[in-house]
Parts: sequence; C-alpha cells; structure tokens
Amino acid sequence: MQDLDKALADISAMRIQMARGAEFRGYGPATLAATGMLALLAAVAQALWLPAPARDIGAYLALWLATAAISAAIIYMEMVARSRRVHSDLADEMIHSAITQFLPSAVAATLLTVVLLRFAPECLWMLPGLWQIVFSLGVFAACRMLPRPMLAAGAWYLVTGLACLALARDAHAFSPWAMGLPFGLGQMFVAGVVRTCLQGEEADHG
Repeated sequence: MQDLDKALADISAMRIQMARGAEFRGYGPATLAATGMLALLAAVAQALWLPAPARDIGAYLALWLATAAISAAIIYMEMVARSRRVHSDLADEMIHSAITQFLPSAVAATLLTVVLLRFAPECLWMLPGLWQIVFSLGVFAACRMLPRPMLAAGAWYLVTGLACLALARDAHAFSPWAMGLPFGLGQMFVAGVVRTCLQGEEADHG
C-alpha cells in the first residue's frame, strides 16, 4: 500500500512539474480586453458620480475593489473552461499553478489596503500606485508560464504605479484615470499579446 501511495505521489509531483514548465493558454483575449473596458467604465463612473473621492473613500474603495473582483471572476470562469479544452488532462494543475502565482500579489494588495485604511488613512492616496506595483509583481511572477512579451505588461504596470506615486500626491490623488487608464490600456495590451500568440500557434499548426 505504501508503494502505491508513493507511486501516486510521484505521478502527482510529475504532473505539477509538467504544468509549471508548460505555457499556460487558459487566458482568452476577449475576456482580458473586457476587463480593460471594465476598468475604463469604472473610471467614467467615478468621474460622473464620485467627484470628491478623497471625502468618500469608502465609495472609492467599493468601486475599485468591486471592479477588481468582477474582473477576477470573469477571468477565472473563462480560464477554467478554456483550460479544460486546451490543456485537457493537465488542466487542474495548470489552473492551480496560474492561480498560485497571482495569489500572493492579490493577498498583498488586500492587506496593504486594510493596513492603510486602519492605521495610516493619510497615506491612502498611495493606493492606486501601490495596487499597480503589486499587480506588476503578479504579472512578473506569472511570466514563466506566459508568452515572453508579457514581460512588457509587467513593466507597464510597474511604471504606471511609480508614476502614480510620483504625481498623484496633490491635485491628482484618487483621479479616476489613475486607475482607469493604466488598467484599461494594460489589459488591452495583454489581450493583444495573447491574441497574437494564439494566432501564431494557429499559423504554425496550419
């Protein structure tokens, strides 16, 4: 019985190792582009209905955290369905590996938000920049399973996050475009990278 358990454990470890070494193709370009559009719509909604976000930080956080949650949910749903088609037997391992690469950055962003809200509310203006920097770290962490041009997406979020920290202290703090443009354009770029790579694979197989 111990030999059987060891054999099963070895097989599981091999599958996980194969999943980590393979390129993940569970992301769909249309869904990624939709999350970019969602970020732009959230920015428009903030501009129209939340003209003074610094005085209503609860509504600001609710808007952008809800946008992030909805984006994550639709990406996850397509990721599961697409992985089942593309990666077949390795789908579960590929999905697990993709999630665990982004999970630390998501947890870090959540904890940063809670800590600043609770202990340093005067520093909340830094959140848009910090969110983008932490997201860039998640992108960089996932790059070993993604097409190489995705490194540019990580660099984009890092640069925009640093720019937010450098420029948003006064007049531009909590600007809707400090979130809408980086994530809107960034996700559109990611969608373009994924689409180009998929078309390249189709051409190679054709």
